[in-house]
Amino acid sequence: MCRFISEILAAAVVAGAAMVISTADLSSAQAADLTDEASIARGGKLYDKWYKVIGKPAPKASHKLYPTDKKYAKKAKSNWRCKECHGWDYRGKDGAYAKGKHHSGIVGINRMSGGDPSKVIAVLSSARHGFANKLSAGDMADLANFVTKGQIDMDRYIDRATKKPKGDPSKGAVYYQTICAGCHGLSGHEPKDMKSFAKQMGNPWEVMHKILNGQPREQMPALRALDHQIIADIMAHMATLP
Repeated sequence: MCRFISEILAAAVVAGAAMVISTADLSSAQAADLTDEASIARGGKLYDKWYKVIGKPAPKASHKLYPTDKKYAKKAKSNWRCKECHGWDYRGKDGAYAKGKHHSGIVGINRMSGGDPSKVIAVLSSARHGFANKLSAGDMADLANFVTKGQIDMDRYIDRATKKPKGDPSKGAVYYQTICAGCHGLSGHEPKDMKSFAKQMGNPWEVMHKILNGQPREQMPALRALDHQIIADIMAHMATLP
């Protein structure tokens, strides 16, 4: 009888070990996905304002590739930002920056979506782009991951002509009130030093980019894990706030 019980216990231990191994394997796969998403989100913040992310002062000399006859030619802290040339919708001169004060005539990064991250790193490291002595290898990898894996087709979620989110404000209200209101308040007036949502929604591509990837050096979290349609719904609700 004791031998029988011992055999049962031994079998249970083996089964338990198998379950632990299986769970560990699953956790490793999930951890890899989460690590990738975290890298992409950080890359999105670097695309926004890389020098703020890494805690360095902005360059003082203007970027070599920024046209000297454009609005921000003498503002290095602006023309060194990736978004300033390539746009919040990632289409550069063919997107929202096709005209207006942010027009630079430079192409977008959308053509590199789905590409090889090492090629993006090569471009960033080139003498023309000048990031070799500014970003670490880890920074380069995160930015390249964003460019190749993190871009989305914003036309699916934002009407380009009207700038209105293609979302359901009533659905977005539920998400906003449970996820966003803790920092921004139910009416969207927090924190005090932030522009009102009414002004921010004038550039919905920037809003979507920041919701997906977070705000550089701020507590704003990256919500990439949410379905992107939910983000559009949240933005549609934001557009209704005073």
